[in-house]
Amino acid sequence: MTSVTIDDQPIDYTHSGPLIAAHTGPVTRPPLVLVHGAGGDRYHWPHQVRRLAGTEIYALDLPGHGRSFGPGRRTIAAYSQVLKTFAEALALPPFILAGHSMGGAIALDFALRYGDALAGLVLVGAGARLRVNAVILEGLTQDFSATTAQLIDWMYSPTFPSAMRQKALDQLRSNEPQTLHNDFAACNEFDVRTKVTSLTLPTLIICGVEDKMTPIKFSEIIHQSIAGSHLHLVEEAGHMVMIEQPEVVAGLFQKFMTR
Repeated sequence: MTSVTIDDQPIDYTHSGPLIAAHTGPVTRPPLVLVHGAGGDRYHWPHQVRRLAGTEIYALDLPGHGRSFGPGRRTIAAYSQVLKTFAEALALPPFILAGHSMGGAIALDFALRYGDALAGLVLVGAGARLRVNAVILEGLTQDFSATTAQLIDWMYSPTFPSAMRQKALDQLRSNEPQTLHNDFAACNEFDVRTKVTSLTLPTLIICGVEDKMTPIKFSEIIHQSIAGSHLHLVEEAGHMVMIEQPEVVAGLFQKFMTR
């Protein structure tokens, strides 16, 4: 793990690759940058996704999350600006940007603002509009414990193991309540439905069939809006599709990166 300083705040990240797949030799691909969702951290991207053969990968903790200590941000645009500064600090060439949920909103906002910095997009459990249930926004300030428990129920499919569900709940509750509330409030204000049709980047869209937070229709709208995009629905997975079906999601990433 290492970090860069942005606005006097250390932003922690991991860097891997490019690994070389057996019998294939080196592969020249754009780097991949992974951005987690509301209340998450880089480890919401499982190791299968963080280490793809032939790909250089950066997975960061957004400000106020994981090991990037200090204040979070209050808008998707502000997080997008952090990501721009992060990429500039590392002198990244045009890269593929992958975002989950709130991270997907950040990826879309980044693509619309700074598209020249990108070679492609991967949107996981995302939407061009992320209206948040008022029960969540109010509950995070009034009953943090009950609301985070409810969020875990909505994030994961019913078959997700209870022990892993408890671990996910502990991680969610490790967030400062105000930071978690601000994340969901930022999502609630996000709306680029009238703008995404202008995107022409190669785009992969992934959604769990049992996603309750950003149902399939959210991904279908993006797919219909971005010409040439590819939509994949993953069975036996909810909103946290990359954690519930890591091998499947890693395979989809790998195919997209080699396309």
